[in-house]
Amino acid sequence: MRSCLTREAQTLIRLSQVQRISSVFFGGGTPSLASPFTIATVLETVSRCAHLAADAEITLEANPTSAGASRLAGFRASGVNRLSIGIQSLDNAELRLLGRNHTADEALGTLEEAKKLFPGRTSVDLIFGLPGQSVSSWAGGLEELLQLCDDHVSLYQLTLERGTSLFKQVQRGSLPVPKQEVVAEMYESAREMLRDVGFRQYEVSNFARNGALSTHNLSYWQGSQYIGIGPGAHGRFVPRAHGESLREARIQTLEPDSWMKEVLACGHGTRKRTVLSQLEVLEEVLVLGLRTDIGITHQHWQQFATSLSLWDMFGSSEEVKELEDQGLLLLDNRGLRCSWKGLAVLDSLLLTLLNQLQQSWADRTAHGT
Repeated sequence: MRSCLTREAQTLIRLSQVQRISSVFFGGGTPSLASPFTIATVLETVSRCAHLAADAEITLEANPTSAGASRLAGFRASGVNRLSIGIQSLDNAELRLLGRNHTADEALGTLEEAKKLFPGRTSVDLIFGLPGQSVSSWAGGLEELLQLCDDHVSLYQLTLERGTSLFKQVQRGSLPVPKQEVVAEMYESAREMLRDVGFRQYEVSNFARNGALSTHNLSYWQGSQYIGIGPGAHGRFVPRAHGESLREARIQTLEPDSWMKEVLACGHGTRKRTVLSQLEVLEEVLVLGLRTDIGITHQHWQQFATSLSLWDMFGSSEEVKELEDQGLLLLDNRGLRCSWKGLAVLDSLLLTLLNQLQQSWADRTAHGT
C-alpha cells in the first residue's frame, strides 16, 4: 500500500500543473491505522515532487481507538501538525448505535493527548440528528465538549448509509430519527452555543476560534485545485496536457486491491476522468463558495468567469432580490454571500441560485458574450 501511495502521488503531481502545495489531508476511512512511517514517506514523496510549503497544514483524521499517546507522538514526528478526531458523541449509547469502538472516556483521553501534541490545531467531529437524540441531550453533550475541546469543531448531521444496520433499523421504524424541525433546532442551538464561546462559523459545518481555520478545507471551498491519492479519493486539477483552462474531475478506484493493481500497471488508479465545462466549474464555485461565511468575492469569481461578473449573473434576478429582502442573501460590493440566517438554510437557496446561474449563462452564450 505504501509504495502504491507514493507512486500515485508522483504520477498525479507530475500530470498536474501544481508546483506548490499548501496543505496535505490524510482522510477517508481511518488513516490513523497507517504507520507514522507511511505518513512520513508520503510527505517526503510530495515534497520531492512539488514545493511543500514550510508552513503547510498537514492534517490527519483519527479515531480514538487508533490514536494512543505514543502513536500520536509518532504522527507528530512524521510531519503531521493538525489532528481531526472523530469523537462523534460523548454518549456511550449513541456511540454503540453508530458502531463506534471507542467510549466517551477514551475519546476525551485522546483529545487531551492531542491537545498537548497539537495545541491550537486539534479539531473534533460531532454528529447530530441521531435516533433517540433530543435538542436538550444534544446541547448537553456539546456543552460538555466545549469545556475540553481545542479551537476547531465540525458538526455533521447523521447520514444513513444504505446497507448498514442503522439504516435498516431506521427504515423499519424500530429506530426513528428526530423530525427535520427538531434536527434544525439542534443545528441552530449548536451555532448559537459555539458563537457565544468565541467560535466563528466560517463554513456550514465548521467552527473555529483564535484563527484556527482549516487551510485545506478553505482551499477546497474556494475552488482551488487539489489532487486525490488513494482508493476512492477524488480530485480537481488541470492536467498539463490541457493547457491552462480545462479542469478535470478525477475519481480513484474504490476497491483497494483493484486500485493497487492499477497503480502498479499505470502509475495511478484513476477510475473516472471528466473534463468540466466552464459552466460546471462555475456551479462548483457557487455551491462551495456559498458554504463559507465570506462567500464569493467579485475578485474570486473573476478568476473563473473573466467576462461575466456576479452582477451580470445575479444582479437583475427577481428571485435573488427576494432572497435578499428576506435577509438570507447579500449581493453587494464585496460579492455574494449568505447572511447568518441564510447559511443555516443554504440548501434551500442553492436551487434558486443554480437555476439563475444556468439561465444567465444560457442567455449570454446565446448572445455570444
